[in-house]
Amino acid sequence: MPTEKESRPVDLDEDEIVIRKKKQPEQKTGVTVQSVLKTAAAALDALRAKKPLVACMTNNVVTNFTANALLAIGAVPAMVEDMGETAQLMAMVDGLLINVGTVTKAQADAMRAAVSHANMKSVPWTLDPVGVGALPLRTFTAKELMRRFPAFIRGNASEIDFLVSGVGGSHGVETAVSSDDVAQSALRLAGVTRAAVLVTGATDYVAVEGAPLVAIANGSPLMTRVAGVGCSQGAIGSAFLAALGGQKRWEAALATSLVVAIAGEIAAGKGKTLGAFPAAFIDALDAIKPADVLKRGKVKVLHTS
Repeated sequence: MPTEKESRPVDLDEDEIVIRKKKQPEQKTGVTVQSVLKTAAAALDALRAKKPLVACMTNNVVTNFTANALLAIGAVPAMVEDMGETAQLMAMVDGLLINVGTVTKAQADAMRAAVSHANMKSVPWTLDPVGVGALPLRTFTAKELMRRFPAFIRGNASEIDFLVSGVGGSHGVETAVSSDDVAQSALRLAGVTRAAVLVTGATDYVAVEGAPLVAIANGSPLMTRVAGVGCSQGAIGSAFLAALGGQKRWEAALATSLVVAIAGEIAAGKGKTLGAFPAAFIDALDAIKPADVLKRGKVKVLHTS
């Protein structure tokens, strides 16, 4: 009879074994449009009450914008790059963002260390696979980290499609396919990773194992024309996870999509040019209320077989 050590999957690290034992598929029944909106509105209240501390290992194009977005929504950012700080920081923070948009070899090593410490400390973490499939280092790093049990994966349609199929990929950070085309891939990715998966686009889709697919049609085209909006969404997802707890990843993903998309709509009505929109978006994140989510949310629940 094989020993416990011999029966373990050979490709799993010790922290991966720990987190795999903890992860169980969620089962969501009775999901309606109103229950989705109420879930997201309650999550916004919870985030602002907790004021979670979120460690961000993100790309250097969007660091300042990401920090400001977290502050606006009610969270506290902690930006980190050095491997030596990760162990101490994971003992202090409530959530972690990993964004591979401008990853270097040194930063990839630091990300691996951060994820390992986060898993051992039960700190929920988000993977944002920016530009995966476009360049080899970010592709290798994202696909390696994907198997280390993120609670939440957020990406555009090309990024999510590549994680599932291994073909295609982004044109830089732009998407080459629509989110509608990738919705089923998001469900498959959620089943494999047991993460909540948010695929963004003209319509966002939120997928988690054991729940119906949810489509969210809020947002503005300006959101895709300003650097940092998408990446800040990954950080905001980490904040919702941190506020709600790692087991409520479906709720965190719904809130992330709705709050960011509705803030984008509000911002587009005030900052109508590319130069004005970023400031208006930060203002909208600061001002958005649970009542805005309940009133403005455009949600469809897709009951899949």
